[in-house]
Amino acid sequence: MAEFERERGPAQIDRLGRIRQVELGANLDGLPLGDAVARVQAMIEEMKLPPEYEVVFTGRAKTMSETITNFLGALALSFLFMYMVLAAQFESLLHPVTIMLSLPLSLPFALLSLMLLGDTLNIYSTFGVFMLFGIIKKNGILQVDYTNTLRERGEARDAAIVEANKTRLRPILMTTITLIAGMIPIALGKGPGAASRASMAKVIIGGQALSLLITLLIVPVAYSLFDDAGDALSRAGRRLRGQKDEV
Repeated sequence: MAEFERERGPAQIDRLGRIRQVELGANLDGLPLGDAVARVQAMIEEMKLPPEYEVVFTGRAKTMSETITNFLGALALSFLFMYMVLAAQFESLLHPVTIMLSLPLSLPFALLSLMLLGDTLNIYSTFGVFMLFGIIKKNGILQVDYTNTLRERGEARDAAIVEANKTRLRPILMTTITLIAGMIPIALGKGPGAASRASMAKVIIGGQALSLLITLLIVPVAYSLFDDAGDALSRAGRRLRGQKDEV
């Protein structure tokens, strides 16, 4: 009925999505994960594998890819929620845009700080980016809120902008210097888990230090421009209502 023959075969068959797989692993030895993934992808393209073969990254490479995707989604949601809270706080649709305009400008500086300090974008540095957004947004709130307070007291807009920035410059600088000084020991720390905390601290130190001047300049300029735009829209709306009443 049957004959038995000795043959060689795998002792274990691994599958991924019901498809047989061969898993390969490697030690990076100090090579950044992103560079390692790029090198593997280049090797795969040179091999010109048949269509029935598929290469899928797992482990830390998959986690990094998911982190970047989730980071972009969380970034969009954070901007939306910040806008909603600021719009409710200032009872305006333009002032939140004025405050948040400096946030996208701080992101390149945060990434630049990682490059200059020899670190990579990971889950911990992503947390640092969100903390950086909160700090920069707070500076903008200080400027815009005091500008509105001075205008309510009867001061002209341009004079209120200049006075508000002169008054709020000291607390903004004190907060920035205190934050950077507090993060330096974390960035230079050693021991278990120090690398994770250092990534977050480096983003905050570099991003806050490099984007401080732009933040102090962009908020008052944007406030003036958006205020002019709001006045122009109000005048246009009044003209349209007047034309409808005449008809």
